[in-house]
Amino acid sequence: QVRLVESGGGLLQAGGSLRLSCAASGRTFSSYGMGWFRQAPGKEREFVGGISWSGYIRYADSVKGRFTISRDNDKNTVYLQMNSLKPDDTAVYYCAFGTPVNGYDYWGQGTQVTVSS
Repeated sequence: QVRLVESGGGLLQAGGSLRLSCAASGRTFSSYGMGWFRQAPGKEREFVGGISWSGYIRYADSVKGRFTISRDNDKNTVYLQMNSLKPDDTAVYYCAFGTPVNGYDYWGQGTQVTVSS
């Protein structure tokens, strides 16, 4: 059974930092790309960034230079380091197995990030 569990969300002030984790199980983690997405209230889910199985990384323009994605294949975990957070970053953050080209097939339950001004 494939499972993704996000953690690390919370409430913080603008300008702060947070690191989200996504622990995966049920698949050979190192063979798959991973993506991070977010969904704010009343808005559609949007792509934040992704990392391929080989380590190629891409980011949405809205987070480029502030967010960093990494993965630890020994721990079957992908991370999203978020710096210089803004109120507009407030959303539920999700991780998923997949790539922008092939799509995403398994999703976590999400973790809430709230940034106050």
